[in-house]
Amino acid sequence: MPHSWSSLGTDLEPFRVEVHPERDSARVVPIGEVDIATVGEIDARLRELNQAGSQHLVLDLRQLTFIDSTGVRLVLTWHAAARQNGIDFTVLEGPPAVQRVFALAGVLDHLPFRT
Repeated sequence: MPHSWSSLGTDLEPFRVEVHPERDSARVVPIGEVDIATVGEIDARLRELNQAGSQHLVLDLRQLTFIDSTGVRLVLTWHAAARQNGIDFTVLEGPPAVQRVFALAGVLDHLPFRT
């Protein structure tokens, strides 16, 4: 039986962003695929936390299944802004396919990745 377009991807979890606040820090966990359609939600959560006074922001990429150039640009932008504004910004490494995108972009060694 052929698959209809509406049945494709029904077992995939929809994109979402979880936030885990702790005292003066917070961990932002995007889950699913980061692309032009979803990157704004991550940016909005990071901005909210920063404006609320979080001095240590952790972007946890471990639950990603995909990231495109807009996601890489978001991480680079937040890294630069954090350095300029005295915010501690850490990125937890994603799965190999996600890390490969950062490597292909030539920025892997320029970002504050932790395992």
